[in-house]
Amino acid sequence: MTKITGIVVEYNPFHNGHAYHIQKAKELTKCDVLVAVMSGHFVQRGEPAILDKWVRTQAALDAGIDLVIELPFAYAVQSASQFAKGAITLLHLAGCTELVFGSETNDLESLQVMADCPINVDALKENLKQGYGYPRSYGMIQGAYAPNDILGIAYLRAIKDTNMVAHCIQRTNGYHDEQLDHEIASATAIRKAALDHQDVSKYSPMSDQLSKNQLIEYALYYPYIRLKLLTTPQDQLSALFMMEEGLENHLVKMALLHDTYTSFITKAVSKRYTRARIQRTLAHLMIHTLKTEMKELPELNTIRVLGFSDKGRAHLKDLQKNEIRVASRYNQIPLPYRRLEHRATLVYASVLDVDARNTLVQREIEGPIIKKD
Repeated sequence: MTKITGIVVEYNPFHNGHAYHIQKAKELTKCDVLVAVMSGHFVQRGEPAILDKWVRTQAALDAGIDLVIELPFAYAVQSASQFAKGAITLLHLAGCTELVFGSETNDLESLQVMADCPINVDALKENLKQGYGYPRSYGMIQGAYAPNDILGIAYLRAIKDTNMVAHCIQRTNGYHDEQLDHEIASATAIRKAALDHQDVSKYSPMSDQLSKNQLIEYALYYPYIRLKLLTTPQDQLSALFMMEEGLENHLVKMALLHDTYTSFITKAVSKRYTRARIQRTLAHLMIHTLKTEMKELPELNTIRVLGFSDKGRAHLKDLQKNEIRVASRYNQIPLPYRRLEHRATLVYASVLDVDARNTLVQREIEGPIIKKD
């Protein structure tokens, strides 16, 4: 029987740590096929990916992934629990029986204990600091969990209703480290260096793409964000997804006061509103994601294929024989999800040069990347 292993990735950008993750996933599970579910043009923390999803898909296939499927925008730019729910749903549909994720603690038993607790994983750091929702002593011993552990807890919750077995591997750097002082540097450090036109070839197999392509960062969108915040009526802002608890008023106030994205985001972040929460909200603002639109989304039951190897192609045929819905063509994506992906692509591409913009918008409606073994 074919063994299928799944991983959840963003590759923003792909780096040596990701290559290690792939290697360990194959070693741990002895899988025949490795499937990655990947965020599209916008990632979980709400940021636009530094390189588009097609460039990142190619990097994934080159590194040994057999099948890359897209985590829809509606789930990718979400809190940990919803991000995990979407990712695990798709990996389960793809026939995965094993899941391998990176972890700062590398303590699966501890993460499983947290996953079994009746807590809000999306507010885990805040809950831990204040000792709410479960034994204070546990929170004091463990301290606030790091990003991959929080996602790990969310994955463990999401696989409870599946037949998937989880494995975790030790993350080898700090999630937000900004220094290129180890062979395995963080994506944050590599993005920062690439935007500063530094050579990152020691740290990322995508160094050529990072040096040749136009790189994307949030600051490029700030004129549009600011204009939209300052000209959209309050009732229309409050109808947008993630605009809760008066956040729209806070963002409008910050937009009035700040001319640059750096000063805007620095001052907008507070104890009440984290940077990730604000960035996710801004992504939904740009794409104009309505609360009603998200509420009415149908069940996630279709795999949108971004790329595959020969092994991946054979596995897709098996899935289709088992009547799993596979969208290898754009028009096969369910319409509500397709509309959001189309808008996300238009917004993401809007800051590119004209030729690159038109090429990327056209690429969205073409087929997946095929890698010959």
